[in-house]
Amino acid sequence: MVPDYPIYFWMIAGIAVVFVGIAKAGFGGGVGIVATPLLALVISVSDAAAILLPLLIVCDVFAVWHYRMGFHRRSIKLMLPGAVIGIAIGALFFGYFAQNERMLQIGLGVLCLLFVVFQATRAMILGVLAKRHPHAAEGVLMGAVSGFTSTLAHAGGPPATIYLLPQQLERSLFVGTTVIFFAAINQIKLIPYLGLGILGMEHLVTIAILSPLSFVGVKLGIFFNQRFTDVWFNRIVYGILFVSGIQLIMGKSVLLWLVG
Repeated sequence: MVPDYPIYFWMIAGIAVVFVGIAKAGFGGGVGIVATPLLALVISVSDAAAILLPLLIVCDVFAVWHYRMGFHRRSIKLMLPGAVIGIAIGALFFGYFAQNERMLQIGLGVLCLLFVVFQATRAMILGVLAKRHPHAAEGVLMGAVSGFTSTLAHAGGPPATIYLLPQQLERSLFVGTTVIFFAAINQIKLIPYLGLGILGMEHLVTIAILSPLSFVGVKLGIFFNQRFTDVWFNRIVYGILFVSGIQLIMGKSVLLWLVG
């Protein structure tokens, strides 16, 4: 039976899933963080996270196949063990935050705004940042932070980017590394999501309806990666994130607040 969601849910969910596919397969760097805040505007954060996880895994299948031969193995070996620790800690906190939806909304909103600030200053940072190979401990630490934020809101991109950025990897290698890393993380996250009852049978029909859009997003991402820079795509994502973050913190529509 198709869930009785309003039409605007399906519109927002469809856009979010396509954005995730484009971001994951096309540009990396965690811009797929936009999906959870978008869905959290119309459903609970925990439901948004639950619906998105299988859809992320569908995206992973297509993206991993494309980038299977091009990723930075040293970074994966360092970040992944830390990510397992971060996922475990995130799972412990998820149960508490799920009981306080407002706190989860505010936290997600703050994370959105911090991500926008980070990305806005990223170009300046990269301009003065000398290429270096970060210490192994940095990889484990950023992997742990990435696993933690990814478990709570599929928002593990920024910590991973902070670790990968100084290495100044070639673009396809950078994207391939994020694809492989988050594909592994998403598989591991299934354990706490199923164990804690975050992901349940009630989500399956919604996931099945939206899953074809994952493939569409990934194919568009690969197409854009080969032909365009990520400047305008990222600007659109950052704008959506900024507005979504403010709305989540305020607990109401920015538009209604401006006119009311």
